[in-house]
Amino acid sequence: MRESGQGTGTVRRSGLRLRPVYPGGWWLDLLLLAGLAGLTLALANGHLYGIDQAVREWSDNNRPDFAYWIARVFNFLGQGGWLLTPVAAILGILTALRSRSIRPLLVVAAAYAATYLTIGPLKIWTDRAAPTSKLPPEESVKIFNSQLPAGEYSMSYPSGHVANAIIWYGAIALLLVAFLRTLGRPHPPAALARVIRIAPPLIVFCTTTYLSWHWITDSVAGILLGLFVDRLLTRIPWDDLPLPALRGGLDRPGVFTSAP
Repeated sequence: MRESGQGTGTVRRSGLRLRPVYPGGWWLDLLLLAGLAGLTLALANGHLYGIDQAVREWSDNNRPDFAYWIARVFNFLGQGGWLLTPVAAILGILTALRSRSIRPLLVVAAAYAATYLTIGPLKIWTDRAAPTSKLPPEESVKIFNSQLPAGEYSMSYPSGHVANAIIWYGAIALLLVAFLRTLGRPHPPAALARVIRIAPPLIVFCTTTYLSWHWITDSVAGILLGLFVDRLLTRIPWDDLPLPALRGGLDRPGVFTSAP
């Protein structure tokens, strides 16, 4: 039920409830955080470096030119700055125009803020070089490596491509389903949202590791972080968020009522 606050210019909605996620509950979220913390701790204590180096060596020895270029092209699916953010923004704007509501733009803003506040700080904090570093592998593979020379790339962990792909494609799937509803498709195929959410992140995980742009543990950490953030964003009740009463009813709900 919608209630208008008197004299406050705000809109209050009773019964604010989190949207469902699958699987339900908070146990998986805690497991994802524990996995990320455990992986980081293991690397900090020198474990798993052998796996990282073995995967890098195999990739470098099994990467013909045609496979390199195929992987590089598909890896663009994880480009957050000039691909995923603009695509989500355009889709958000189109959905906002069609629904005459600013709520789709909140999804884009939240996804951007979530990636900015999580991925970047972790990269800076963990100080890890990439597999393509000119340093010896036994040095570049180290995490929390404060001895990296000046100018050395030191933001490999976690993989931003992988985490970005999970977070942004989750937002894109949500917006696309809402946009299709504005076109008269009240029940867009759920399989479409699942493919968008799953296929690109898996492709980015494989290509980023295969190209030796990230250690495999970087990519695993990107999955753990990305899934955690995605589940938080998925829970947000976009249609029920209290917004100021905007001119023209631009605060109107109902945009994501049937969206997954």
